[in-house]
Amino acid sequence: MICLAACQYAIELHETWDAYAEHLQGLCAEAVEAGAQLLLLPEYAGLVLSGQLPVEQRGDLKASIAGIQPLIEPWLALCQGIARRWGIYLQPGSLPVLDLDGQYRNRAWLFGPKGVLGYQDKLIMTRFEREQWGIAAGDGLQVFDTALGRLGILICYDNEFPMLARHLAEGGADLILAPSCTDTEAGYHRVRIGAQARALENQIAVLQSPTVGLAPWSPALDENIGRAGLFVPPDYGMPQDGVIALSEALSPVGSQWLMCEVSLEHVRRVRQQGQVFTRRDWPEQFERLL
Repeated sequence: MICLAACQYAIELHETWDAYAEHLQGLCAEAVEAGAQLLLLPEYAGLVLSGQLPVEQRGDLKASIAGIQPLIEPWLALCQGIARRWGIYLQPGSLPVLDLDGQYRNRAWLFGPKGVLGYQDKLIMTRFEREQWGIAAGDGLQVFDTALGRLGILICYDNEFPMLARHLAEGGADLILAPSCTDTEAGYHRVRIGAQARALENQIAVLQSPTVGLAPWSPALDENIGRAGLFVPPDYGMPQDGVIALSEALSPVGSQWLMCEVSLEHVRRVRQQGQVFTRRDWPEQFERLL
C-alpha cells in the first residue's frame, strides 16, 4: 500500500515570500506527519505567488502571470527542498510559465526525494485559458518512474479526454495525478466524472486535488470549488463505486488534506483477474467496430 495525500487547497493571500514559504512548508509537513509518501496540490496552486505582487498588478489577469515569473525559480527550489527534506514525492500543483517561444503554458512539475523528475504541461485549454487569459497548449505526455510506481499527470480539463489517459496507461502509468481548478460545482463534477471514467476505462487509479475558497484579490482564482478524491475501477477487491476516498465538503474553511491508501499491485491485478477487461477490450472492440 502507498499513502497518498490530495489537498483541497484554499486560495489564500500571502503577501511576502517568507509568509508563503512558511505556509507551503507547514502544509506539506501536516501531510508528511500523517504518513504521506506522495503529496498532490491543485492546478494553479502556484499562482498564489501573485499575492506577493503590488495590489494593482495582482488584480490584473495578464499582468499577474507576468509578475510571478521571477518567483518561479525560488518556488522550484522551495518545492525541491521540501521533497528532499522529507524523502517524498511532491506535485505542488501548476502555474503559468513563460516558455522560450514567448507563450505561457500551464505547467506541473514533479519532485522526488532526489530532486526534480520533470514536468507535464496542460494539453487542452479551457475557453477561459484560451480566450481570455492567453495560455497556450503544451505538447506531449510524460510517464514518470518512481519508487511508488509509474505515474502520469493530467491537469484538470485534460482528464475529460479519454485518449490522453489511454496514452499514459499504455506507457505503463498505474496512477494519474489530476490537479484541478474549477469555479463551479458543475466544473468540479466534469473533472471528477472524467477522472472516474479514466480509472474505469484503463483500470488504473486517479488522484484528484482541487482549489477551494474565495480569493477576490485574484481575477484568475477568485472562486474555487471541489472535492479531493481517489478513484479506481469498481471491481474485485475495490470499492463497489470505485471511490476509495472523497473529502467531505465542497468548500472547507482553509486547506485540508485527504489522506488515502491504495495498492497499485491490486489495481494491476484487476487487469488480469477482474470481472471485466475494459483496458484490453477497448482497442479490440474499437478496431472491430471500425
